Amino acid sequence: MTETAPERVNGHDKPQVSLLKFAPEQPTAPAAEKATASFDSVAPRRRVRIDSLRRVVVETRTNPGYRLAVRHGSYLWGGTRILTRRAWDGRTAARYERMMRIAEASGNEELVREWEARISAYRAARQKRRMELLQLALHAPKALLTSSVAGAGLLLMLGILLAWANHDVHDVLAPLNAVVSFVALVAWVASVIWDPLLYALPWLALAGAWSVGRQQQTAPVWALPADQAEQDVVPDEGAILRALGNLGIAPLNRAIKAGWQPRWVQPTTRAGNGWHTQLQLPEGVPVEMIADKKRTLAHNLLRKPVEVWPTEPRDQAGVLDLWVADPGVLTKPVPPWPLLTEGTTDFFKGVPVALNARGEQVIGRLMAANYLIAGIMGSGKSSLVVALLLGAMLDPLVEVDVHVLAYNVDYDPMRPRLRSLVKGDENEHVVAAMDMLRALAGEVSRRGQELERIGTETKLTREIAERDPSMRPRIVVFDEVHELFGHPEHGKEAKELALKVTKKARKTGIVLLWITPDADANSLPRGISKTVSHRVAFAINDHQGNDAILGTGMHKNGYSATTLVAGEDVGTAMAAGFGKTPGLIRSYYVRKEAGVDEITPVVERAVALRKGVEQAAEPTFEPADPLADTAAVLGDEPRVLVQEVLHRLAAKNPSQYASWGPADLKKALEPFGAQQYKSDGRMVISRDRVMDAVLERLAEDAASIYEDEGGAED
Repeated sequence: MTETAPERVNGHDKPQVSLLKFAPEQPTAPAAEKATASFDSVAPRRRVRIDSLRRVVVETRTNPGYRLAVRHGSYLWGGTRILTRRAWDGRTAARYERMMRIAEASGNEELVREWEARISAYRAARQKRRMELLQLALHAPKALLTSSVAGAGLLLMLGILLAWANHDVHDVLAPLNAVVSFVALVAWVASVIWDPLLYALPWLALAGAWSVGRQQQTAPVWALPADQAEQDVVPDEGAILRALGNLGIAPLNRAIKAGWQPRWVQPTTRAGNGWHTQLQLPEGVPVEMIADKKRTLAHNLLRKPVEVWPTEPRDQAGVLDLWVADPGVLTKPVPPWPLLTEGTTDFFKGVPVALNARGEQVIGRLMAANYLIAGIMGSGKSSLVVALLLGAMLDPLVEVDVHVLAYNVDYDPMRPRLRSLVKGDENEHVVAAMDMLRALAGEVSRRGQELERIGTETKLTREIAERDPSMRPRIVVFDEVHELFGHPEHGKEAKELALKVTKKARKTGIVLLWITPDADANSLPRGISKTVSHRVAFAINDHQGNDAILGTGMHKNGYSATTLVAGEDVGTAMAAGFGKTPGLIRSYYVRKEAGVDEITPVVERAVALRKGVEQAAEPTFEPADPLADTAAVLGDEPRVLVQEVLHRLAAKNPSQYASWGPADLKKALEPFGAQQYKSDGRMVISRDRVMDAVLERLAEDAASIYEDEGGAED
């Protein structure tokens, strides 16, 4: 408090009322400095204590003895908890109620009703058992007395018979004495082992609980051994929600902050060598957003990208179907091919070619199937093709033709079992592939007519193939097919023929394999991925190429091979057609490399199986002569309708002309001046024009031969 000084008025002091001011007392400068120094000296000491405590905790956790104690103690406690829960579930209806709550949370009313029926049946059965036990307790004394009297009577009767036979009255009680001695022996044995067993039971129970805990890995991750601590973190519901919340997706983050409660369509369950779950995503978060963040999602779940597959089921819009593999399981070597050392196959049943992500065997169908296989160089396409072809070769009925529009040695070891092998990227090799396509077009028509004549349901069977060599199953491989479809002269026709043959060949026993490293509109016919039954995408660079192979929208739904890495994920692919839904496959690897040759022994077995089997005719690639063939089918008629000429040409040489139309015929005859023209409003072919063209060509050929053989010398 302070008092103001008095004012002076007219030379006198004027009394003033004291003005009291209330203010907090401020410390003097030395006191403030002392307090600050005291605070500054306390803070470092506190930080030192925290750091020391943290260091002690870390050192304690890294101490082997402490980790050992915590680990095995956690095994024991966790195992006891698991066994207790199992016992509780077995003795009560808790399991049914838990499953019913999960079904209610997922909104599956049908499943709720099913579990209600199950719990009602369980309770009824439990009530029945309890009533039976109560009745047994009531009737047990009477049953025990009755059985004892009956047993004693039976033993006395047996004793009387023994005494009668041995003429010794003492034998009457011999059976009773034997039973009493046996009971005494059992009691003595029980008294001997009872005490040790009684003392051992708690230890046996502890050992059992420890074993269950160890099996279920109930210890903290930091307490596990180094080799186990790095293995697995179970992607349960909590781990999945945390991983989704850290993807950086704005709509998902907003939903989580707004209190979004996830609806688990299927809780996390063990599936093969991984974990499977289904989750209804919130509004504004399509599965495509999750799939685009696959690398981050895998990182959040402590997995590699190839080990995490977020997809959308076909019949469940807005549902995230998440499969998470065990760490490292998809990078381990694939087991040996099952047919590597023994066994045969049946074309009409398929062959083993790969494993799916869960480690289950994948069968590659051959009958009524065809394949589109793509992937950049080094992604492992040949591993799937080799497994498929080697499996097919172990059926002695199958014929295999291969056209490789490049120079490589992938198919050379299989040459002894191939019907034909053409490889190279020159124009002549493209022409040979075109000849094969044209021949296949005619072959498909011929086989269809033959099946119709036989009267089958237009589908080849093994009985037909065994009876008729011309109807044997065929596999035709077109590798590096982008060279064919992109050819400036033959590309357009090749695409048209490829689509026609692929659509019609399936039920006739002809299998086509289209293989390319390029997956775009220029290297593949439009619609080819919609036509083939099996689509396989190894490592692909972009989602456009992914959808060109697997089908439109597949990348959007999470079925994408863009995260596969060539050279690392060799032989791993995203495939459709091998099951009800697309999925990851890992093809078997049958090797032929320096010091290891697994292909040749299989080929030798396949060749041996062919002995005694009537062979189909070898393919020929002699070019047809449309002018001469047209002249032959015209006969003596002056003019013939174009459609009739085409029909006669197809009957004469179906492998060449079955797929021809009026434009094809015009293109072939126009260089000779014998093309069709309109007569009476209809397009016809003139016999005179065709014969004049034939004679003119013969004259030109004769003049050429004359000049080559000596005309110049004369």
